[in-house]
Amino acid sequence: MVEVFKTNVWDTRHANRLLDLIHQTFTHYTANFDLEDCDRILRIHSSTGLVEPGFVISLVQDFGFTAEVLPDDVPLNQPVF
Repeated sequence: MVEVFKTNVWDTRHANRLLDLIHQTFTHYTANFDLEDCDRILRIHSSTGLVEPGFVISLVQDFGFTAEVLPDDVPLNQPVF
């Protein structure tokens, strides 16, 4: 499973520190930032299939930044052609 977060992390140094902390805290997560996106995206993939957004948001907030889950905009009931 992949969870995508909007953040206010703007600096590569802070992003790298947060990534190190995420990887140390959640060993089954693979995370990366897209700081060039207007939402300063944090993407997290879990090898166990489950990402716990609340824990990730708390960790980011403890580091002095904000994070919120971006909703999945893909409609589930649309036919695929």
